Amino acid sequence: MTMKVDYGTHDALLVVDMQNDFCEGGALAVQGGSALVPGINAEIEAAGKAGALVIASRDWHPVDHVSFTHRGGPWPVHCVQDTHGASFHPDLALPDDAIRVSKATAFDADAYSAFDGTGLGGYLKEKGIERVIVCGLALDVCVHATVLAARQGGFDTLFLEHLSAAVDPDTVTECRHEFTDAGAEVSS
Repeated sequence: MTMKVDYGTHDALLVVDMQNDFCEGGALAVQGGSALVPGINAEIEAAGKAGALVIASRDWHPVDHVSFTHRGGPWPVHCVQDTHGASFHPDLALPDDAIRVSKATAFDADAYSAFDGTGLGGYLKEKGIERVIVCGLALDVCVHATVLAARQGGFDTLFLEHLSAAVDPDTVTECRHEFTDAGAEVSS
């Protein structure tokens, strides 16, 4: 059974990389990505009604980003700034006041966590945020890095596994163990 999150004003819902390129038909599609959108929208609505912050991170790469295979990186070209692939999923219901965090924006540095080089941790502390609730894509890549970074940043962290999908489903159990070992709570 899925746990209902009880949001409050000291919480932030962090939706990781729900972008076209990570959903079906995209350059780096994660199977089941689009199917997460209705459930994530329900969390966005619940968080907003309770006065929690809603944050959406996104890969926002320059054209020749270091992570791309033609530059020697591990990934095909994806989430290039101002392209359809970098846009949030069209059905993702982000409110106008949602905070959008762009990562991996420099040519020469990759970033998997929404906290990596974005200033997000300091911003959340300034806003009095104590708990970060994380979901999105991909569970075994950017969600993984974001959950661990939230814990390293001193935030209580809740991972919504049912609202995340992995590139490699065989990694999910290992990721879950890493999260709990780091002190994060996992909601299946």
